[in-house]
Amino acid sequence: MEHYAGIDVSLKYSSVCVVDASGKIVREDKVASEPEALIAWFSSLGFGLSRIGLEAGPLSQWLYGAMAKVGLTVELLETRHVRDAFKAMPVKTDRNDARGIAQLMRLGWFRPVHCKSLGAQETRAMLTARKLVQSKRRDIENSLRGILRGFGLKVGETTEKQFAGRIRELVAGHPILETIAQGLLEAHAVLLREFNGFEKRVRSMARTDAKARLLMSTPGVGPIVALTYAAAIDDPNRFKSSKQAGAHFGLTPKRYQSGETDYTGRISKIGDAGVREALHQAAHVMLTKPVKGCAELKAWAMRIARRAGHRKAKVALARKLAVIMHRMLADGAPFNPTAKAGTMAAAA
Repeated sequence: MEHYAGIDVSLKYSSVCVVDASGKIVREDKVASEPEALIAWFSSLGFGLSRIGLEAGPLSQWLYGAMAKVGLTVELLETRHVRDAFKAMPVKTDRNDARGIAQLMRLGWFRPVHCKSLGAQETRAMLTARKLVQSKRRDIENSLRGILRGFGLKVGETTEKQFAGRIRELVAGHPILETIAQGLLEAHAVLLREFNGFEKRVRSMARTDAKARLLMSTPGVGPIVALTYAAAIDDPNRFKSSKQAGAHFGLTPKRYQSGETDYTGRISKIGDAGVREALHQAAHVMLTKPVKGCAELKAWAMRIARRAGHRKAKVALARKLAVIMHRMLADGAPFNPTAKAGTMAAAA
């Protein structure tokens, strides 16, 4: 008889449930959230498992990789689908979640999620750290501006090198503000130094990464956008068609159809928000800056802008870029500036 397992992963302990082909619970337990402990527990069952499911999360890729390596048939489940499947659950506990995941595996009512390679995870971690430091540096800058504004001291426009000097100039002669500015500027200097270090590292990664170099042949796409997109796609062959890339990153409209109602809404915004932001930035640059090598693509987006406005044009262009860049990765070919708009429209 076939058996199926569900794992509800927590930081210290994970709830595990095994069911048979009829849905009857065979065994339940709490196991340490460590690959060795889970592998040993499944080995002690005395029978094989057709599928093991665990919801995608911070620890899931680590556990998935270790269990798959020893030959266990394990699947990562999309969090949104699991959450929707459990909405009717009157009592939500880790134990019940493990039971529900086991039943989803038995019935096949799940959509597997791609487990990213170690290289893609490392790139994503580097980009996340860079963005975090950048965000905290800006928080300090905005806080200093806000504090001084309350005393009628306006910082105005400054450059990265002029900011600290401008702050010290404004607070001179005010002991309390001097103390506040000194502490915040020291923290700002540390964050600025670390951000510059991350920036150099990221650009070095882009130069040595073949996928990123390929994507940077696209007008408006720099190291950050290229690395973000390449890490998110990871394996381009997991998409049957390049058209799926736009929907995968939430850049296609939602649709609700029931009876006489048929409504098309805004973009779904599912998937990786960081990729959507990166693609939108690239689209913004292409539409607003004098970028060379994309005349056909820019003309296509400008026609949409005249008809529906610049905001929708940027989203449409971001979706088109997602499709084009996936095809570039799949074919291993650089951006083709001579491609006709009609050809690109068909690709999207």
